[in-house]
Amino acid sequence: MKKLVLRYRAFLIMFVGMLIFTMINYEIGTKALGIAANSFLEVFIVVPPIFIILGLLDVWVPRDVMVKYMGEGSGFVGVLISFVVGSAAAGPLYGAFPIAAVFMKKGVSFSNILIFIGAWSTTKIPMFLYESSALGMRFAAARLLINIPGIIIIALVLKKLISKKELDEIYLNAENVD
Repeated sequence: MKKLVLRYRAFLIMFVGMLIFTMINYEIGTKALGIAANSFLEVFIVVPPIFIILGLLDVWVPRDVMVKYMGEGSGFVGVLISFVVGSAAAGPLYGAFPIAAVFMKKGVSFSNILIFIGAWSTTKIPMFLYESSALGMRFAAARLLINIPGIIIIALVLKKLISKKELDEIYLNAENVD
């Protein structure tokens, strides 16, 4: 029980804080609790499909295939696959991180993982379609053409800035995720 409380202490502290705040200002407190409840509901709707995809990815795609197409020596093909998978993904950004952890377990290069996360966050196909209809094709295309090299540059710079020891530790942490 003590281990469980320690593990979720941040959540428990915030929950108690919200209850105290609700006692002080009932209207704002209940509004904040309603927003928090909606956020939890969104997570519970989004997370199960992501874990199904993770399970299928883990079982159906062998490690050597992932290393070949997205590993250290994959070059342009790995970058392209990372962009396509990230851009075609649906759901909020927090859904990308469990997939990135599975990519790490499968031997995907760190730069391709960063490209995947960058694509998930900024180059989603539905977002591009919405932008082109709401803000015009010229704006949407310009933003996309600026974002693509920006994502690649950021991924390469981050890969250079992170030491081999830190990178090994990141991959080791991904291996140990339950």
